[in-house]
Amino acid sequence: MNIIVVGIIAYILLQLFLGFYISKFIKSESDYLLGGRKLGYFLTTFSIFATWFGAESCIGTAGTAYQEGLSGVKADPFGYGLVLILMGLFFAIPLYKMKLTTIADFFNQRYSENTSKVIALIMIPTSILWGAAQIRAFGLILSSFSDLTVEISILISAIIVITYTVFGGLLADAWTDLIQGSILIIGLLFISFLVFFNGAEFREMLLKIPSERLSFNSASDQSFHINLLSNIEAWAIPICGSLIAQEMVSRVFSAKNHKVAQRSSLIAGTIYILIGLIPLSLGLIGLNMFPNLEHPEQILPMIAKEFLSPMFYVIFIGALISAILSTVDSALLSSSALLSHNIVFPSFKIKDENKKLKISRINVVLAGVVAYLLATKADGVYELVKDASAFGSSGIFIAFIFGLIGKFGNGKSAISSVVVGSLAWFISYYIYEFEYSYVLSLMIALIVFVIVGFLEIIFSRTLVKN
Repeated sequence: MNIIVVGIIAYILLQLFLGFYISKFIKSESDYLLGGRKLGYFLTTFSIFATWFGAESCIGTAGTAYQEGLSGVKADPFGYGLVLILMGLFFAIPLYKMKLTTIADFFNQRYSENTSKVIALIMIPTSILWGAAQIRAFGLILSSFSDLTVEISILISAIIVITYTVFGGLLADAWTDLIQGSILIIGLLFISFLVFFNGAEFREMLLKIPSERLSFNSASDQSFHINLLSNIEAWAIPICGSLIAQEMVSRVFSAKNHKVAQRSSLIAGTIYILIGLIPLSLGLIGLNMFPNLEHPEQILPMIAKEFLSPMFYVIFIGALISAILSTVDSALLSSSALLSHNIVFPSFKIKDENKKLKISRINVVLAGVVAYLLATKADGVYELVKDASAFGSSGIFIAFIFGLIGKFGNGKSAISSVVVGSLAWFISYYIYEFEYSYVLSLMIALIVFVIVGFLEIIFSRTLVKN
């Protein structure tokens, strides 16, 4: 048994131990889904960062930078990092003070219970697909340094993640995020130190980067209007599609007070962008180090293998697994929270805390099983995750902004906006393959919300006069 396998086994056992140990302190739904709302700066910051910084933030960003240069990496790390900063600047405090359990609760308080159920139903598949992508990535890594097949590795990965998430809930998730986030940062900083401080060789590689690869605009987009639309589309998906993702806002809600919620979001966003620059930079210079790669996403592991000793390569593998685990457990917990708290409990009038706790844990298992099945069946699950993030989020974003800043619009406005916006994106993206389908769905969702809102006002005034 080699050192990598021993290290990973020890790492996984620590995860499971934390899950079992922390389960003794969980007595209610709030304890399980929000850690009892008592997380301090350290846990909240690292939990937000580690949850958001998934495998795609490492492997995907490096591969895209290798293939497309800066024009391909607007979303990650810049867009997704900006989401965390915007949450801290404008949304963390008002959302925290509402004492919400899930983001769907906001739509329940502001619009109606039916609105919150529709929002939850749209957000649940996104979380499960995101979890499936991470489980598959974990299985692929596990099989790469062992004699296990990919199928068995994915099964083992699913069992591990489901087990410690079921028992420990968000509090165990937060503590493992602290460990995972720390290992991830150490691993990426170490490999960047070895590469970036490699004297004249690094400076030579840096100077060889073509100027067009350092531009945010694609070389193929010469028109100002095309560049503008492309940039709006590229920034809108991560910002509008992820600003109120349950995986992130659950960490905001779990903070011990509104100041911790706000400042932790700001710090986590800053760390995210700074650490995200490492795989981005490695991807940019990687084209000169390993030209003509058939699979660009291999660039980060190849650089690690080139520069790291076996012992430090274990740290790198641990960092990569950390990025995966810290995201998948949050995805399973988020889908369970939305399903349990916003659909099952209100539909069946469940009030007992013990029943709530059991149902929440059962739903984690169900979400994990579905994620496992998707991980075994879908080769392009990462693309499915990207598409799922865009589907429905335009209408949710519009309804959220209107709901937060004023009283215009009601449940009909919100539901209409979400449903029509989702259909607009689906038709324009899948049927017509329109390049700016997300921006189009945002505009349509906005128009529908405003029209239905005004129609409701007119209808109400007509009833009053009669």
